[in-house]
Amino acid sequence: MKKQQFISDYTVYQDENELATHTAADAELLRMAHEATDHAYVPYSKFHVGAAVRLENGVVLKGCNIENAAYPSGLCAERVTLFAAQAQYPDVAVEAIAVTARSENTEVTEPVAPCGACRQVMVETEQRSGKPMRIICQGHTGPVFVFEGVETLMPFIFLTKFL
Repeated sequence: MKKQQFISDYTVYQDENELATHTAADAELLRMAHEATDHAYVPYSKFHVGAAVRLENGVVLKGCNIENAAYPSGLCAERVTLFAAQAQYPDVAVEAIAVTARSENTEVTEPVAPCGACRQVMVETEQRSGKPMRIICQGHTGPVFVFEGVETLMPFIFLTKFL
């Protein structure tokens, strides 16, 4: 038996100000994701998640999480935003997605990463365009993690070629 270790490469910025010194476009996308948290419908968890995507054509779309009393009927901010991008711009690649969260119950000071279902949607979004997307994650405050492509965020991805 051989034990393997998976190590992911990603960049850590102290906060959105440091991110802005490296890439103003990503900092602006993150700012828009923060704005999107204001529109979240979260009467049960009180956990507001916002996402913003920048498309290859320069268009930026925002989305937020939507809860429902029948929990499986709700939807994460990342999927809301990526599905809106696909519906409105089906042939345009997603360059980057920013995800952030805040809670009414506790301070969120660490990056919030997308759930597994959202990561799988990111995989297929990349597959359709043939291009990796940058994934930018932050809590309400604190450090910012930047991943270059979903495979750095989710190892051993499930590809459509397996079907």
